[in-house]
This record gives sequence, C-alpha cells and structure tokens, in this order.
Amino acid sequence: MSNKNPQAVKPLIAVIGGGVAGATAAVHLGELGQQVLLVEKGPGLVNGPPICHLHAGGNLYREISEQQCIELLRQSLETIRLYPHTLNKRPTVIAVPHSDPGQPQDIVPRLEVIRSAYQQLVDEDARNKLLGEPDQYFCTYQREELEAIANKTQPINPQTLEDWLIPVVQNVDLDAIKYPLIAVQEYGWSVFRLGASAELALARMPNCDVRLSTTVIDMQYVDGKWLISLLNHSGETVVISADYVINACGYQTGSIDDMAKHYRHRLVEFKAAYVTHWQDCCQSWPEVIFHGPRGTPQGMAQLTPYADGVFQLHGMTEGITLFKDGLVSSDLRSAQPKLPSYLAAKLNQGWSLDAQIERTGRAIDHMSQFVPSFVTADIAGKPLFGAQQIPGEDATLRAADVSFEDDHYARIEIVKGSSALEAIQKIVATWQLADVDQHSIELNHPISLSLTAQQVEEKALQMADDRGYPQALAKVLGMP
Repeated sequence: MSNKNPQAVKPLIAVIGGGVAGATAAVHLGELGQQVLLVEKGPGLVNGPPICHLHAGGNLYREISEQQCIELLRQSLETIRLYPHTLNKRPTVIAVPHSDPGQPQDIVPRLEVIRSAYQQLVDEDARNKLLGEPDQYFCTYQREELEAIANKTQPINPQTLEDWLIPVVQNVDLDAIKYPLIAVQEYGWSVFRLGASAELALARMPNCDVRLSTTVIDMQYVDGKWLISLLNHSGETVVISADYVINACGYQTGSIDDMAKHYRHRLVEFKAAYVTHWQDCCQSWPEVIFHGPRGTPQGMAQLTPYADGVFQLHGMTEGITLFKDGLVSSDLRSAQPKLPSYLAAKLNQGWSLDAQIERTGRAIDHMSQFVPSFVTADIAGKPLFGAQQIPGEDATLRAADVSFEDDHYARIEIVKGSSALEAIQKIVATWQLADVDQHSIELNHPISLSLTAQQVEEKALQMADDRGYPQALAKVLGMP
C-alpha cells in the first residue's frame, strides 16, 4: 500500500469514470487549468453504450418531450463546437410504417419548433450553424416526389437532401410506409472519434493525470478530503487525497454512490446495437428511422450508415436492442441497480459468438421488412453495447446532467452524450472553480480545438482496431 497526495496550488478534482461524461469533464476542467485525476477501469476512454447520432433535438424518438428536444439541440451544438471532428454529416430520414399507429404529420409541429429554436441559436451565435441552414433543417416528401427522385443517379459526393434520398427511395418498400416521408439534418456522431478527441486532448495537458485500467475500491471523506483507494493494472493499491469528487461512472454510478454514502434512486437499461456489412451497397446512405411501438415486435428499426458498406442496426424489440428484464431500478439497499446475471456477464465477459450471430440476424431480418434488399447483409463484428443510466424513475428521460451532494461530491448522469459538456459547466459554476464565460467554447478549449481532423481519425482508427471493431466505424463519413 502506497500513499500519494499530489501537492498543487489548485485543488485536486477526481473524476471517476472515463466515458463520454467523465472524459468531457476532464477535458473541460483541464482546459481551465484545474488539477484533474481521471480514473477509468477500462483500457481506453469513451467505451460505453452505442452512440451513433447527435440527438440534436431528439427528434428521432416521439416519447421525448418538446422541452427536452430543445435542450438536446442546444447541448448538441455546444458539444460539437468542443469536438468538431466527430460528426458524420449525413441527414436522417424518418418513416412511419403502416404497422405503426402514429402519423407522419404528428411529427411536423415538433420539427417546426426545433427548427425555430435552431434559428434562434444561430442568430445568437453564428458558430452554432452546424446542422446546415436553419430554413432547410427538415423537409417533407410525398410519394409522387419520391418516385421522381427514384429515377436519379446519386452523385459521388451527395450534398442536398434529395441526393441523400436516392438510395432510400430505390431500396425502401414504398408501399410499407405512410406519407409524407421526412428528411432531417440530424447528423451522425462517431463514438470512436469522440474517444480519440478526448484522449488526444488530455495527453497534451500536464495538469491531467489519466489512469486507465484502474478501479476505485474504497472512498472515505475525512477532514475535508476524499481518500480514494485505487487498484491499478499491476494489482497495486494506491490511496489518493482529492478535494472534489465527480462521479461519472455511467451505469455503475450507484456503486460509487454506495462507497461515498450518497444514495440516489435511478434506473439502468441495457441496450445493444449490431454491426453489419451490406456488400451489395454501393451508395451513400442517410440514417433511416422506421418508427414503431417500443418493446413490441414492431418496435422502431434504425439503419445507421458508416463507411465501406458497414451499417449499425437498432431494433427496439426485446429480441434485438432491448432485453427482457433489461430495465432495472435501484432499491433501498443500494443506489446501484442490479442487472440480471446474463446481462452482467455480457458487460463483464463479452458476448458468445452464437449470441452475436443470433441477435445480429434478428436485426437484419427486422430491417429487411422495410428494406428488402438488406436481407443480403451479414454480421461484421461484435455488438456495440452497454448499460444506460437514467436518474429518477422516468424511463423516457433523455436530457439530464448533474446533481450535487455535500462533501464536494457531484455526479454526472447523462442519458445522451451531448449533455456532458453542460453538466461539467454546471459543476464549475456551482463549485466556483473558475470564472469563465461558458458561451466561449472555442476560447475556453484551445487544446481541444488545436486537434486536426487527420489526427483524430488516425487515433480513432487505432482505437477501433484495439477494441476489435471494423475501422469503418471510425472513418469520416458524409459531406465535408
């Protein structure tokens, strides 16, 4: 047992958890000149639930409230200003199948509200214009218009919404959906380039101590300090004295709460997405969302494009993305919800090959009911999976950020990755760690903004290799 107490003029802030929340917290604090210790039990940063799109407005899911949509839009734009090389700039198409009880027209009023909010944000700061022109944020298409598009040849570098719609119209069963079809400038978000951006930025900050493959095994608040016991990759126990603790442990947030003796009720939901290769694909696709009642056999189907004919699939059924007993709640004995043993085993030991093949096959079949030609796709790698924490009891909550306790203890509980920056900004303001203009994202983050697109992509490709995923998931895709 060794003891370390870093001596510094500034207080030491311990961030526990290196997912998108913890990594973003460390980046922001490090850019502000704070002394930061980032502890992550895995071998790399941002290796959690399958992030695939920005959620700028949350317009893909109807259960999200209008107010949450507006919050997610603002948070998303601010986050992309911090991580400018993480977008895949292609639109999203929203289709409502005949099997769904909803109507496409029901979505339009909310999109109008989001478009108006986007316009206002752009008017306030031109740097927020990251999703194209506000007046072109979304467009609706009747069947006759789509049939005319079907006769066109897609350009090598699609630019307009109609360019991006060409493969959709040529491959989707147009008899299976209601009209209008809706195209939205909702972009893709690369989890690998997000992790790469954070790792590269933190490596350039001497005031940030990043400890990977390290686990917190105990915490005590003694005489105004947090004594944090760490077990490193060598099996050595180290005790660190910190002035502040930020719990950013994702689905394991409750386990740190238990150690810190700060109880909070929460939900945890296990989800998975599936990596496929469609070798017959020779076009540039947008993301396509086919709405459906969540948790039923007709649940939403989501086709997310990457480079080289690789697609990520979600199917909001219990046999694909969702799992039986996959949504669990904490109880009075512990702040940490307990997943069923078979799901905990997936998190801790990975998936069996049979389970990968079976679930990916179901996802392909689910998508093929709307895109018949997709039936020729095949498995391209292990699933992207993880458990998503949801503070409180509302399983539809999407825009969430931070909560505070005594003893200089805070927890970041984001449901969507775009909420992370605002969460750490609130911590800085509440704890009065620095006097900064929170709107000057570029001014406050010179190290992060000095990274080039090439540096980020090269690092992301390496991370995809190291984690056993196709490099296509890390490559830049879409409009320049």
